[in-house]
Amino acid sequence: MTVSGRLPILVLLGGIAIVLEPTRRNVLLWVLVCLGLVLLDVALALSPKRLVIEREAISQVRLGESARSNLLVTNPSRRTLHGHLRDAWVPSAGARGERHTVRIPGGERRRFATSLRPTRRGDRPADRVTIRSFGPLRLAARQRSFDVPGTIRALPPFDSRKHLPSRLASLRQLDGRSAVRIRGQGTEFDSLRDYVEGDDVRSIDWRATARRRNVVVRTWQPERDRRVILVLDTSRTSAGRVADQPRLDAAMDAALLLAALASRAGDRVDFLAGDRWLRARVSAAANRTTLLNDLVQAMAPLDPALLEASWPTLASAIADTSRRRALVVLLTPLEPAAIQESLLPSLPSLTRHHRVVLASVADPALATLAATRETTRDAYAAAAAERTVALQERTAAMLRGMGVAVIDAAPEDLPPKLADHYLMLKAQGLL
Repeated sequence: MTVSGRLPILVLLGGIAIVLEPTRRNVLLWVLVCLGLVLLDVALALSPKRLVIEREAISQVRLGESARSNLLVTNPSRRTLHGHLRDAWVPSAGARGERHTVRIPGGERRRFATSLRPTRRGDRPADRVTIRSFGPLRLAARQRSFDVPGTIRALPPFDSRKHLPSRLASLRQLDGRSAVRIRGQGTEFDSLRDYVEGDDVRSIDWRATARRRNVVVRTWQPERDRRVILVLDTSRTSAGRVADQPRLDAAMDAALLLAALASRAGDRVDFLAGDRWLRARVSAAANRTTLLNDLVQAMAPLDPALLEASWPTLASAIADTSRRRALVVLLTPLEPAAIQESLLPSLPSLTRHHRVVLASVADPALATLAATRETTRDAYAAAAAERTVALQERTAAMLRGMGVAVIDAAPEDLPPKLADHYLMLKAQGLL
């Protein structure tokens, strides 16, 4: 039971009369009158237990977009419901307009909408639906909370899709080349044409030359249907925030852009995510037309785990994914301690069978700290930043010495740089 603002007003009105004759009998009488009116109002109020509450399915949204959650409240009784309704959600669901004034005649149903704008990626659940049913005097109400399940899924926003048109244009230029003059790894036969001065003599097709009685060369094009394996690190190092965004979310953005580009290029894209255990997997066997949707669905519920990454486990998952040579992109922070303890021992087997790229989300704040030395405190912070940068550069040099390409860039720069590196490999016939 709960009371409304009318009850204090009613008590004050009685207090005015009591002032004229302030006796104990009058005070007690007025208290009993107010109490009786409250009990009567509660008794006449419709019980919330008699209501039927349902929630309509909620559409998925990208992080930063809005959706609506609709509640259907049915009053099966013959009496009219007067009251208030609150559709409560967890704070990260970004609920707005969750409080409603309710008037439902007997035998009717009403719809009440709550606007949701999630502030975090993933599944954001509903809390409870609370209904207050007032009596005819509006002095007091019956109150009851109901568990009405509901979840809104906030998908990765894929902000880097703005870079996709320009990279697709570069890809079309690459595919539109009439020939690749250098016979190298990652090329396949395209067609025959007449020899022109400057062509590599190793590309001459002697059998075709004998048949046509003029010199004929083979032309080559970058291979299609290659394998690209994206490995997303969800360990504790991915929980760090860069520019008010988790490293994990920035890495997801880079993975989505590369996946979209590689899929358009005709390559097969696999996705793995994990730390000590494998958390998500999207197989290249899935329909390419639904690849991006499959990826965002797999990424949406992922959160950083307070665990160290087990790269032997992830390397084993990579080996199970493809026995063929593939481009393996490790989306993990360039953290020297974590890399040296777990990743380095697993790299030789990876680089022996695959072309490996490590893509890391850099923190621009390090450069700012290193450049600011106005006070003693700033000097200590700058020294710490310089040491961190030096350790990262040493680790990157060590990785490059093992045959791993390292891309370390700010969150907004990492997706296009990773896509450009992929296009470079395509152009040079290395993929």
